[in-house]
Amino acid sequence: MRLSDEFKFRKESSAPSGMISWRDGELLISSARRTLLAGAKSFMEPVRHFSNRFGQFANRYLESVLMGQTAPGSYIVTAYAPVDVTVPLRGGSQSPDLTSSNVAQSRAINIAVVRAVEATVEALEHYRSHQSLSGFEDGVRNGVSYEMTTALMGIASHSDSADIAIEWDPSIPAPTDGLSSSFDIRASDAPVLEKAANTLAEQGEPTRATIIGRVHLLAKKEAGSPGVFGVESLSGTLPKKVRVRLSSEDDYHEAVRAHEEDLAIRVSGNLEREGTLSWLYNAVVVETMGPIDLLRGTTSRTRAERQNPGQDHLFDTD
Repeated sequence: MRLSDEFKFRKESSAPSGMISWRDGELLISSARRTLLAGAKSFMEPVRHFSNRFGQFANRYLESVLMGQTAPGSYIVTAYAPVDVTVPLRGGSQSPDLTSSNVAQSRAINIAVVRAVEATVEALEHYRSHQSLSGFEDGVRNGVSYEMTTALMGIASHSDSADIAIEWDPSIPAPTDGLSSSFDIRASDAPVLEKAANTLAEQGEPTRATIIGRVHLLAKKEAGSPGVFGVESLSGTLPKKVRVRLSSEDDYHEAVRAHEEDLAIRVSGNLEREGTLSWLYNAVVVETMGPIDLLRGTTSRTRAERQNPGQDHLFDTD
């Protein structure tokens, strides 16, 4: 067995001991994964809302983590995070550049995950005492983020009690800067974490955009996630291809229908640029429209009218 720190994500519910409802089990696993990803991103830089920033780095870290069996008598997701693996800061998982300036040690990333969880739980405690979200704002420098608050919200939701515990591999000295190793999360924390997440997601005035296009990419929907799909715009005034991250799970099923029936779709959300990709965040499907071929002809004609105002169409009839 390789050297590993153990992260244990536990959720208790009304199900018999050692069991959990299927959907709550999926949500717990998804939330545990998102906790590790959010903490890994905070290792790179403290940011209140990462969106897709540092996503490739966080995924390279997650590729080194193993998942263990649940413990008897309770439903626990255990993550075995290695302590002696190097994770490239940039490039693919097989990056040839493994010089010290381009890698992070996995134990350091594990510590960042714990520090981010600790800062978020401390912000929860501050809210319980002062009914203020200021602790989440102040905690960003220590790893609090939109991604971490939503991850812990998934752990708290639909639970009688929940906690996260860390067991440091004894072969390497444990952190000596006073980090806690166990964090309790209450079901009543879920709405607080949702409020905090909404606050952290607010980054100035977002650019709201509406796109009409063809669903050309469907990502596999994950438990606890409303879903992601791609739209190829039929208009020349916006990015040609946009990834859409939905705010409602129901809208994902509508996107699937539009894809299967080759229908155009109108979707609206906050338009952001992440590297080479354009994204619509907090998006909603406004409507599913007619056949794509019909809409494509209509939008092409509209574009021609904009480019040649006043020009009559040869086959127009009254």
